[in-house]
Amino acid sequence: MKIRISNDGVKGFFHRVRDHARKLDRGEELAPQMTISFENASDMMRVLSPQRVRVLRIARQGAAPVSTLASDLKRDTRAVSRDVDLLEQFGLLRSRYQSNPGHGKRRIVEPCAAKFEFVATV
Repeated sequence: MKIRISNDGVKGFFHRVRDHARKLDRGEELAPQMTISFENASDMMRVLSPQRVRVLRIARQGAAPVSTLASDLKRDTRAVSRDVDLLEQFGLLRSRYQSNPGHGKRRIVEPCAAKFEFVATV
Protein backbone atom coordinates (compact mmCIF):
# COMPACT_ATOMS: atom_id res chain seq x y z
CA MET A 1 0.00 0.00 0.00
CA LYS A 2 1.04 3.57 -0.62
CA ILE A 3 0.40 6.57 1.61
CA ARG A 4 0.07 9.90 -0.21
CA ILE A 5 0.62 13.04 1.85
CA SER A 6 -0.44 16.32 0.25
CA ASN A 7 -1.48 19.86 1.00
CA ASP A 8 -4.41 20.05 -1.40
CA GLY A 9 -7.05 20.32 1.32
CA VAL A 10 -10.78 19.86 0.79
CA LYS A 11 -10.68 20.87 -2.87
CA GLY A 12 -8.12 18.16 -3.60
CA PHE A 13 -10.15 15.63 -1.63
CA PHE A 14 -13.23 16.18 -3.80
CA HIS A 15 -11.11 16.07 -6.96
CA ARG A 16 -9.64 12.69 -5.91
CA VAL A 17 -13.08 11.29 -5.01
CA ARG A 18 -14.48 12.35 -8.38
CA ASP A 19 -11.46 10.82 -10.17
CA HIS A 20 -11.82 7.53 -8.26
CA ALA A 21 -15.56 7.40 -8.97
CA ARG A 22 -14.92 7.84 -12.70
CA LYS A 23 -12.33 5.04 -12.68
CA LEU A 24 -14.75 2.74 -10.86
CA ASP A 25 -17.51 3.61 -13.34
CA ARG A 26 -15.16 2.53 -16.15
CA GLY A 27 -14.53 -0.76 -14.32
CA GLU A 28 -10.92 0.06 -13.44
CA GLU A 29 -9.42 -1.26 -10.24
CA LEU A 30 -7.99 1.16 -7.73
CA ALA A 31 -4.67 0.42 -6.08
CA PRO A 32 -4.85 0.47 -2.27
CA GLN A 33 -3.85 3.94 -1.15
CA MET A 34 -4.35 6.16 1.85
CA THR A 35 -4.23 9.95 1.54
CA ILE A 36 -3.44 12.41 4.30
CA SER A 37 -4.33 15.98 3.33
CA PHE A 38 -3.27 19.24 4.91
CA GLU A 39 -4.88 22.59 4.18
CA ASN A 40 -1.55 24.27 3.42
CA ALA A 41 2.12 23.50 2.89
CA SER A 42 3.26 25.10 6.15
CA ASP A 43 1.06 22.75 8.23
CA MET A 44 2.35 19.79 6.24
CA MET A 45 5.99 20.84 6.71
CA ARG A 46 5.45 21.37 10.43
CA VAL A 47 4.38 17.73 10.81
CA LEU A 48 6.88 16.38 8.28
CA SER A 49 10.00 18.07 9.57
CA PRO A 50 13.32 16.92 8.09
CA GLN A 51 14.00 14.84 11.22
CA ARG A 52 10.62 13.10 11.05
CA VAL A 53 11.12 12.33 7.37
CA ARG A 54 14.46 10.76 8.32
CA VAL A 55 12.61 8.63 10.92
CA LEU A 56 10.23 7.48 8.16
CA ARG A 57 13.12 6.63 5.84
CA ILE A 58 14.92 4.54 8.46
CA ALA A 59 11.65 2.85 9.56
CA ARG A 60 10.93 1.82 5.95
CA GLN A 61 13.98 -0.44 6.12
CA GLY A 62 12.11 -2.72 8.51
CA ALA A 63 10.72 -3.02 12.02
CA ALA A 64 13.19 -1.71 14.59
CA PRO A 65 13.27 -0.63 18.24
CA VAL A 66 13.08 3.11 18.94
CA SER A 67 16.55 2.88 20.49
CA THR A 68 17.98 1.55 17.20
CA LEU A 69 16.26 4.31 15.23
CA ALA A 70 17.70 6.89 17.64
CA SER A 71 21.17 5.38 17.33
CA ASP A 72 21.00 5.30 13.52
CA LEU A 73 19.79 8.91 13.47
CA LYS A 74 22.29 10.02 16.15
CA ARG A 75 19.44 11.55 18.15
CA ASP A 76 18.11 11.29 21.69
CA THR A 77 15.79 8.30 22.19
CA ARG A 78 13.10 10.47 23.83
CA ALA A 79 13.07 12.89 20.88
CA VAL A 80 12.72 10.04 18.39
CA SER A 81 9.97 8.51 20.54
CA ARG A 82 8.04 11.82 20.44
CA ASP A 83 8.42 11.93 16.65
CA VAL A 84 7.19 8.34 16.40
CA ASP A 85 4.16 9.28 18.56
CA LEU A 86 3.24 12.10 16.18
CA LEU A 87 3.80 10.02 13.04
CA GLU A 88 1.61 7.30 14.58
CA GLN A 89 -1.19 9.81 15.14
CA PHE A 90 -1.14 10.55 11.40
CA GLY A 91 -1.13 6.86 10.49
CA LEU A 92 2.36 6.80 9.01
CA LEU A 93 3.98 4.51 11.58
CA ARG A 94 2.73 1.89 14.02
CA SER A 95 4.44 0.47 17.05
CA ARG A 96 4.10 -2.48 19.35
CA TYR A 97 5.78 -3.49 22.55
CA GLN A 98 7.95 -6.57 22.65
CA SER A 99 9.45 -8.35 25.61
CA ASN A 100 13.14 -7.62 26.05
CA PRO A 101 14.35 -10.38 28.43
CA GLY A 102 16.04 -8.94 31.47
CA HIS A 103 15.26 -5.37 30.42
CA GLY A 104 11.46 -5.10 30.43
CA LYS A 105 9.79 -4.14 27.16
CA ARG A 106 10.96 -2.30 24.10
CA ARG A 107 8.95 -0.40 21.53
CA ILE A 108 9.21 -1.74 17.98
CA VAL A 109 8.37 0.69 15.17
CA GLU A 110 7.34 -0.17 11.62
CA PRO A 111 5.92 1.77 8.68
CA CYS A 112 2.23 1.57 7.80
CA ALA A 113 3.06 1.50 4.08
CA ALA A 114 5.80 0.35 1.76
CA LYS A 115 5.85 3.73 0.02
CA PHE A 116 5.26 7.33 1.10
CA GLU A 117 4.54 9.96 -1.52
CA PHE A 118 4.88 13.62 -0.54
CA VAL A 119 3.10 16.16 -2.76
CA ALA A 120 3.43 19.82 -1.82
CA THR A 121 2.00 22.68 -3.85
CA VAL A 122 3.14 26.17 -2.94
